[in-house]
Amino acid sequence: MAFLTEPEPVRSAVHPVLPGISRIIAANPGPMTYHGTNTYLIETPGGLAVLDPGPDSAEHVQDILNAVDGKLKLILVSHTHHDHIGAVPALKAATGAPTAGYKDSAEPAFAPDIQLDDGEIIAGMTAIHTPGHAADHICLAMTAQDGTKVLFSADHVMSWSSSIVSPPFGDMAQYFDSLKLLLDRDDEIFLPGHGPKLPYPRDLVRDLLHHREARENALLAEIAKGIFDTHALMNALYSQVDPRLRRAAERNVLAHMLKLEAEGKAVRDGELWRSA
Repeated sequence: MAFLTEPEPVRSAVHPVLPGISRIIAANPGPMTYHGTNTYLIETPGGLAVLDPGPDSAEHVQDILNAVDGKLKLILVSHTHHDHIGAVPALKAATGAPTAGYKDSAEPAFAPDIQLDDGEIIAGMTAIHTPGHAADHICLAMTAQDGTKVLFSADHVMSWSSSIVSPPFGDMAQYFDSLKLLLDRDDEIFLPGHGPKLPYPRDLVRDLLHHREARENALLAEIAKGIFDTHALMNALYSQVDPRLRRAAERNVLAHMLKLEAEGKAVRDGELWRSA
């Protein structure tokens, strides 16, 4: 897959992305977050909105406050993983701006003030429910000031890496369906939750689908040889993976196996898997 890279960003700076859209990259780099979480500043018909305030970091919250300069009207959340919502309480307390996210939050500690359903429009953006990486994941579609059709793809489709799908809140069958949903759209640029903007996004979406299909075929071939647990299956399929990502790889394997079980292609006995 043709993933993209970008230089280490200048911290605390506001980086222009498209007319009316900029980002601040949180200082939470890592093997799962690339250079850090993208916090987007979006000029909307209803005023300035922030998408994904990022991790619980006083420094990052202050960077956002400096950038919005008292003009923040809305806090949007793509999904409730901690690296996206950790800063929400502090940002809301400092600005009084309401929060908006998917109607069924997967995080008991977070309930959005504005509960969005699939297809609902807020501040000129359309919410698209895309479960898979997270049960409450939404993408947001809008037309930028220069006419570009933009999709804030958050962690569903990222430009720098594939996404983890970790049960029980991640679901591989839903992830497949959500990828196929995006193939039917005409968005011109994806703006992901981590990494640089993604032009020609459907090319990568197709690659991600083919990659997951290949993983499933490899898993089916492996369990045709015998009975294995997910750790053994991960070792067989991800032998070259960065050691820091091996736990995430095993979660992906489990998500695949649960999908195959639901489709009648694999059978589970405790923590062991075999062919159906």
